[in-house]
This record gives sequence, structure tokens and C-alpha cells, in this order.
Amino acid sequence: MGKSFKKVLINDERDDFLLEVRNLSKRYGEKQAIDSISFSIEGKQAVGFLGINGAGKTTLFRLMLDLLKADTGNILINDIDVSQNEEWKKFTGAFIDEGFLIDYLTPEEYFYFIGKMYNLDKPTVDERLARFERFMNGEVIGQKKYIRNFSMGNKQKIGIISAMIHQPQILILDEPFNFLDPSSQSVIKHLLKSYNEETGATVLISSHNLNHTTDICPRIALLENGVIIRDIKNVDNSAEKELEDYFNVE
Repeated sequence: MGKSFKKVLINDERDDFLLEVRNLSKRYGEKQAIDSISFSIEGKQAVGFLGINGAGKTTLFRLMLDLLKADTGNILINDIDVSQNEEWKKFTGAFIDEGFLIDYLTPEEYFYFIGKMYNLDKPTVDERLARFERFMNGEVIGQKKYIRNFSMGNKQKIGIISAMIHQPQILILDEPFNFLDPSSQSVIKHLLKSYNEETGATVLISSHNLNHTTDICPRIALLENGVIIRDIKNVDNSAEKELEDYFNVE
């Protein structure tokens, strides 16, 4: 895959990163989207959140990123309550959907804008973009058009890269394989796995793509009706059969 990711410095090199979700609930009208969920994720883990559409994956991630207000409970990242303090944003990268993008910029302008937010100069941004050259496949940089004029697949690529370019301590991606062709899915799968292993960053992905998620994540949380019904260790894809049985039954 070419260049390697540099090791992430975790809050002045602390390696005891912890994300805690405590008694989290969210209701939309009559629908209980998230129902009293509690769990913790230690540093350096790659965790996949699997479930059918409507299981609560995207709502959970939006709550984690303080994009939604919880009805009950809270989320702590390194003891920081995400709803009370924005310090966690300095070491978090995320992409949920195209609403995260500034679509009247070109991809280059957008990447440099993100870089500036994290005190990265243009040469550093360019150096980091080189890691994603194969993922971009000659279709993102140098196209002389605004993000709004790109395909959904290339918008997805731009969003994922923008979430990773500052090499965050925690990376949160909602359905990262959506809109991507099989080749690009394979490339980003390897990039995410490498990012977790080479930097020690925590990687959280939600997906309904069973195979890609089990390839990346040694821990799988299975959601159903807003509840984590199984928390599965996944060593060498050991969880795949159990998950296949669940989804086939469903």
C-alpha cells in the first residue's frame, strides 16, 4: 500500500484512551432508536457496529459526536463529556455523510482547510494525501471541480480522507463502504486496518457489510432495535459464522 501512517501521539503519548457510553437512550417520536446502551472501548481497538438498517448505528454515532442530544445518559472520551466540552474534537476524526463536506470547495481546498484546522501546512497535507493515492484512483485531486459536482462514490472518498488526514486518535466512520466500487472497498478496508495497527488509533465503523467489517475489526457489536444484543470477539474472522447465522435468520 506504499507509505505508512505515522504513529499517533495520544494526548501527550498517553496510551490509556477510553471511550465510555453510559445508559444512552434516544427516541424519535414513538421509535426508541437507542435504548439504554452502555459499553466501553479502550485505546487501539478497532470495533465494528453491525446491524440491519434502522438498528440504531447512525444514531449512536451521531450521539457520540454530539450531533444529537441524548434523552438519557452520556458519552465520555478520555473522561471528557462530549456534550459539555469540545476538547475531544482535537483528537477525533469522523465522517457520517455528505453533510460533513463543504461542497462549494474543490477537494484540494477542502483538504487544506481541514489541515489548517489542525495546524498542518500544505506540504504536510500533500504528504499525507499521498497515502490515499490508490484510494483516490486519479478521480479526486486535480479535477478542477467543486465537491458538489463529484459522484457519491468520490464524495465518500473525500469525506473518509478528510476524517483521517489529521491522523486522529479516534476515527468514527458511518457506512464507509457505501457508494464505493469493489476495488475501492478493498483499498479502504486495508487502509483502515493499517491505520489502526500502525498508529494505535481507535477505529469505529458502522456497517451492514459483514465481510469487510469482520476483516477489519477484532471486536463486533451487534445492534438490534437500539440495543447491543451481542459483543463478540472476532479473532481471525471467528465471528463471521455467528454473524452470518444471525443475518440469515433475520
